[in-house]
Amino acid sequence: MKTQWHLFVAFFRVGMLGYGGGPASIPLVHKEVVGKYQWMDDSEFGDILALANTLPGPIATKMAGYIGYRVSGWIGLINAVMAVMIPTIFLMIVLLGSLTSVQGVGWVEGMTSAVMPVVGVMMAVLTWQFFNKARKGMGWIQTILFTIGVLVLLELLHVHPGIIIAVLLGAAILRKEPKNEEKKDAVKGGDEG
Repeated sequence: MKTQWHLFVAFFRVGMLGYGGGPASIPLVHKEVVGKYQWMDDSEFGDILALANTLPGPIATKMAGYIGYRVSGWIGLINAVMAVMIPTIFLMIVLLGSLTSVQGVGWVEGMTSAVMPVVGVMMAVLTWQFFNKARKGMGWIQTILFTIGVLVLLELLHVHPGIIIAVLLGAAILRKEPKNEEKKDAVKGGDEG
């Protein structure tokens, strides 16, 4: 019961504070599931995020569903998805009902503008964490070259991120592992050096 409550609170906060759309909710999900409740580590969160980006649909809902299922089975899945969706649906109904009366009010527009830098900083921190993880796995040069390549594909050639992630996942699955003897030689060479 305590786990269900924690799932509900975690994804309720994501749903209510994920201001600015799906990508803005990713740092919040990370903070809840990796930082606060420690249901998984950075590596697993990165894998889930990559896979969630390749699939259609809102990312916060997909991540809530998977993480809820992983933490507490089917009930956890339903609980997490309801927690991330239902409060914002009611909030939207209430706000749209009163939007016409506050649409041109200055403090409403100011509030919207003030939230954006906060979201930007949260996303920058998460980006640095992923970049640093890649650097530890591939080294500085490969990580920088890879980052530049992906940036060109996304921003200049307008390739959909799902295609890039699917190609990389396919390449990782099809990649040949070095034979055991080669691995032993590499380890032995590293020990001698």
